[in-house]
Amino acid sequence: MPDAKFLAEHPYIDFSHPAIDMLCQTLFSGVEDNTEKARIAYHFVRDEIPHSFDIESDLVPVKASDVLLAKTGICHAKANLLAAILRHEGIPAGFCFEHITLAHDEKLGYCVHGFNAVYLGKWIKLDARGNKEGIQAEFSLEEFIPAFPTREGFNEYFYPGIYAEPLADAMQMLEAANSRADIIETITRDITAKPDIEEEKD
Repeated sequence: MPDAKFLAEHPYIDFSHPAIDMLCQTLFSGVEDNTEKARIAYHFVRDEIPHSFDIESDLVPVKASDVLLAKTGICHAKANLLAAILRHEGIPAGFCFEHITLAHDEKLGYCVHGFNAVYLGKWIKLDARGNKEGIQAEFSLEEFIPAFPTREGFNEYFYPGIYAEPLADAMQMLEAANSRADIIETITRDITAKPDIEEEKD
C-alpha cells in the first residue's frame, strides 16, 4: 500500500469541500469497487471538465474545488480535481509529468504537462487532459494511453516517478496567471523536484 501522503488532503486537493463531497455522492452512488470508481472519476474529469484552451476560457482555477465549480482548467488543475475525487474515496492518487512542446512544434518551446497516477493494487497512469481531434487519452489497467505520446525528433519524454503533491512551480504559475496568455507566457518549462516514488526514465 502506498504511503499515506498519497491519500492526504492538500491546499490544492481539497477533497473535503462540500462541492467535491456532493459530486462523489452522485458519481459513486451504489458503486463499491475502487477500479470502477477510478474509471468513473477519470471519465468525469476528462469529459465533463474541458481543458481551458479547448474552450478558449480565461478562467484559471487551481485547487480542485475551484476547477469543479469553474468546470474548466488546464492539465495541472484537472489533475488536482481527479486526485481529490479519488482521495475522497480512499483511493491513493499522485501526480506524473511529461516534457512536451507547448505548440504542435517547437515554436513556443517546451512545457511540463501534468497527469495522474492511481493505485489500484498497482500504480496505473491516467491522463484526464480532455480528448479532442488528435488527442485521445483512455482509461486502461494494462497500459498507459496518454494524451500526448512522445514523438521522435522532439525533446519529449516522461519524467520518471510519482509525486504525492502537485508541482509547486505549476501551482505558483497558475496562482499568478489571469488568462490563457499569462499561462503561455509563464508556463512551467522543466522539473527539478524529486518524486516520492522513483521510476526509471522512459
